[in-house]
Amino acid sequence: MKTLRDAFDVKIKQKKQDIINDYDIFPDKKLLDKLRTEIIENLIDNEMPSNIGLDEWINDEIDKSIEGYDLTNLERSHLFNLIDNEINGYGPITELLEDDNITEIMINSPDEIYIEIDGQLVKDESVSFINDEHIVRTVQRLIEPMGRTIDATSPMVDSRLSDGSRINAVIPPLSTKGPVVTIRKFKENMTNIDELIRIGSLTPYMARFLDAAVRGKLNIIVCGGTGSGKTTLLNILTGFIHDNERIITIEDAAELRLNQPHVISLETRPTNYEATGEITIRDLVINSLRMRPDRIIVGEVRGSEAFDMLQAMNTGHDGSLTTLHANSPVDALNRLETMVLMGGIDIPIKAVREYIVSAIDLVVNIERMSDGRRKVTSIVELENFSNDEIKLKEIFAFRQKGLTPNGEVDGEFILYKGIPKVLKKIKARGIDDLDDIFYLDKKE
Repeated sequence: MKTLRDAFDVKIKQKKQDIINDYDIFPDKKLLDKLRTEIIENLIDNEMPSNIGLDEWINDEIDKSIEGYDLTNLERSHLFNLIDNEINGYGPITELLEDDNITEIMINSPDEIYIEIDGQLVKDESVSFINDEHIVRTVQRLIEPMGRTIDATSPMVDSRLSDGSRINAVIPPLSTKGPVVTIRKFKENMTNIDELIRIGSLTPYMARFLDAAVRGKLNIIVCGGTGSGKTTLLNILTGFIHDNERIITIEDAAELRLNQPHVISLETRPTNYEATGEITIRDLVINSLRMRPDRIIVGEVRGSEAFDMLQAMNTGHDGSLTTLHANSPVDALNRLETMVLMGGIDIPIKAVREYIVSAIDLVVNIERMSDGRRKVTSIVELENFSNDEIKLKEIFAFRQKGLTPNGEVDGEFILYKGIPKVLKKIKARGIDDLDDIFYLDKKE
């Protein structure tokens, strides 16, 4: 299907500074939709004259379509901006997608759009869609470059966008109130550990320890709740992997952005119209073992692939990284255990727990605090297995004391005394730059 940008052979323009987004300027949404549809159809059906520019051509078509209607200058300007965004961008949410301060966009209905800024959820009164069909058309334009589609036969889509952002959309009959869209934006500035230190997500000591843990090929699980920043942290941790390693990434939608030269990115495939052809995370994990990986990075473990991931970690694929949806390290290991058992593996719980202890080295927990900020609240190692229980030892933690007068979380990061067991593995890889943190020279 030919897009408007392809049809007009136009380049995406720089963000405008004075765009009018408020649809209240044009209260007659039926007329707005009629004019918009008519103008777009005319632009597609008619060839652009060679002696004028795109903006002039759009203005000419607008003048033809609004003849006989008593529109104000603001209404006409708004109509132009709407058409321009439809051609050069993604309709009403074009400016939201371009705004680096916005981390999430949630569309609940044509006039109910919420955004997340600095961790806070607010309703954006400045934009709205004309109707449900307008939302669906915009979603289709967003996911079309990824080879995905959404319609009555496939009413749900979970995909990435070309910039690495994530989009989830559900339309009727699955959604009873109309199309519902959630876009989690990829933040260009959240690509290194220094940025996390700057915003107070962790301390320099914690950053150095995680750097050494990744370089030392420890197997690490990053856990946290929805929107806590698991994928962002995972992406940053992968930046510590050496350039000479062959890395296989496995995701439902390819969000990770690795800069190493030898990266193979694998992505799952949903069922087709005949309900066949599905390729799952588990299929890709199993296949990746035959691809001679130095590292296996799984975007998120949430099903039967848990056992295959543990098996890979236990059979020479050190340095594997993944995320898991959980509210604490203990909860993460409980969920991991449950997922292994749900995969149809007929082995005792004790054996599963022993398998987990031998496979996993560290669990890193990240949380979205009440003030919207993300913090690494715990880094723990799996110390041993005794009395049928997995024993955890906390290395770093964040302890909240309360809230400041302006509502920000007040707390402190803690480095626990003692030498972590995993330091032996790290030092065995020739990494000796953590002595000043744990005072190994005084305790060994």
